[in-house]
Amino acid sequence: MHLVWRSDRTASWCDDLRTDLTEWARTQPLSRVQLNIADDAVASAMLRLTTFDQPVAAVVSVWAPNPLDIGPLARLADRTAGYEVSETVRLEPPTVTVGERAAGLANIALLRRPADLDHAEWLRRWHIDHTPVAIETQATFGYIQNVVVRRLDASAPLIDGIVEEQFPIEALTDPHAFYGSGGDADELMARVQRMAGSVARFGADRNIDVVPTSRFVLE
Repeated sequence: MHLVWRSDRTASWCDDLRTDLTEWARTQPLSRVQLNIADDAVASAMLRLTTFDQPVAAVVSVWAPNPLDIGPLARLADRTAGYEVSETVRLEPPTVTVGERAAGLANIALLRRPADLDHAEWLRRWHIDHTPVAIETQATFGYIQNVVVRRLDASAPLIDGIVEEQFPIEALTDPHAFYGSGGDADELMARVQRMAGSVARFGADRNIDVVPTSRFVLE
């Protein structure tokens, strides 16, 4: 998975990145390429967090036996950071037509393990304890957890986990649509509080990036 930064994230740049990645993917030994991009369709998102001086503009995911040199990123990105990850699909996203925008909002979260938790305990709290809470308290229809195995280059920022969650498009601006609380204020508060308590147990209540994106499967 490759994080992409770009200072002038214009609509034309988003189109160029999607087009160039599609053409690149057709010539590579890979099984799949996905682009998550912070484009105009998600500009109104109520939840957007960054720990970086410049927010992440896109995430490029490549399913391949070995790391590949992604030419379009060298041309179109200000900088990138790549990670080898181990993927666990908790909720399989709906099948989409290759090249078309997937329905809804796709949030990408970048997680860091707190120093006071060893890796095994952090992973247990995240994968075993938190997973059912996340599914039960939010209106997600796609939920994927990626544990970072290694950084592909030494300059990549330290990140321990990358999450992708898909929500209805209304979740951009409506907390009830985000949490699936059906307009009930008490239910919304209960879900928010349960979720907040759960993420705090593995450090996802701090030092976290959340990038609202549009999701495209390109190959």
